[in-house]
Order: sequence, then structure tokens, then C-alpha cells
Amino acid sequence: MEQNRKLSSIIVEKLRSMGDKQKVKEMVRYFKTGYGEYAENDVFLGVGTPEMRNISKQYFKAINLSQTALLLQSKYHEVRRTGIEILVLKMEKEIDEHKRQKILLCYLNNIDRINNWDLVDASAPDLLGAFVDNKDKSILYDFAVSDNLWKQRIAIISTFYFIRKGNFEDTLAIAEILMDNKHDLIHKAVGWMLRETGKRDIETELKFLDKYATKLPRTALRYALEKFDANLREYYMTLTEQ
Repeated sequence: MEQNRKLSSIIVEKLRSMGDKQKVKEMVRYFKTGYGEYAENDVFLGVGTPEMRNISKQYFKAINLSQTALLLQSKYHEVRRTGIEILVLKMEKEIDEHKRQKILLCYLNNIDRINNWDLVDASAPDLLGAFVDNKDKSILYDFAVSDNLWKQRIAIISTFYFIRKGNFEDTLAIAEILMDNKHDLIHKAVGWMLRETGKRDIETELKFLDKYATKLPRTALRYALEKFDANLREYYMTLTEQ
């Protein structure tokens, strides 16, 4: 029987065995790992998301948080992503609040390794968002005003959990905080969350856009308008040119 103390090594070995050199070449370009890019020097194995999720489902019950933290600290992107998927599964299945807090702390204690957009998007709503729902959400606002790109993205993407429940207040507040952010990844994230808000309550999104369309970065606005009809998209985009 596989011993828990060895599970992190076993998972790494399984992921390495699934690696595809051609996928590595594609991933290093797609995830911007070049000099001066946002994921400079990140290392990939060439493993797809379905494979990572299958391994996570296989091991999340058996592996403890200490071993999961080792996955989060790996130099390999897919190993970190698998660690995230394991934490998400643990959080989804756990009902004990004290144990849920330990899962979240494992995530927060390794937040420096949540350092690409896919790692943020796979973790923020169902870990941080899920835990602070109906609790103090000040950590999201602290992250939003930090000078760390990934914490800023975590702040807005975490609110996806609230959006799915029909609660938009924090999404709009954090979108407003991040409105002057200079990074394209934040523009996309803000626009995406506004679009998700509009899919559930179009009047709420329109009210926000009526107030802030001229201040939103164009990328954020384009993402926010993606599901609108052509005339409405043109109307809001034209506002930014005036």
C-alpha cells in the first residue's frame, strides 16, 4: 500500500511520466515564461488538465496537507496545479470548519507559488472565495490593494464564488479598486467577472458600466461586453472614444 509520507513523490513521478515534450514547447509560449514575461522561468512537464484532475481525484483523500504543500512548492507548474486541485477537492468535501480553515491556510501559506493565471483561476473561487463567503472578506480587499499581480487577480477571481450565488457587491467593489491597474491579466479578470455578473443580473452590470465604462481599460470593457448584442457593445465601446 502506498504510504502517505511518499504520496507527493508518487504524484510527481506519475506526472513526469505523462509529460509530453511537444506540449512543453506550447506551454512555455502560452503561459509567457520568457525573459521579462509574467511567468518567467516557470517549468513545465507537458501534462494536460484532465490528467492532472484525474490524479487529484485519485489521491486527494489519502494525501495530507503537509504532503500537499510539497506539491505546491514544486518547480513544476503541473505539480503545483495538481496540489491546487487536491486542495479544492478537499475543501469541497470537508464540512468541519476547523479542517476547512487548515485547508485554506495550506493555500495561503504557499500563496507565493500561485503564480500564474491558471493557478489563480483554478483555486481562488473554490478555496478563498468559498471559505470567506458569509465571513469577513477583508483579505480580498488587502490582496486587491497589494502590489502583487497574482494576489490582485486572486482578489477579483475569488468573487466568482459569490457571483455564482447571486451576490455581486464584492465583485463590483473590487473591480472598482482594480480599475486603474496597468496589467492586462487584471483587465481580463475584471472584465470576465463583470461579464459573469451580467449573465446572472444584466441590470447590475449595466448600472456599473453606465458609471464606469469610460474609466475601464478597453480590454476589461471588451471582456465585460462579450455577451452583449452588437449595438450595445458598440454603444459602450464608443463611450471610451469620446
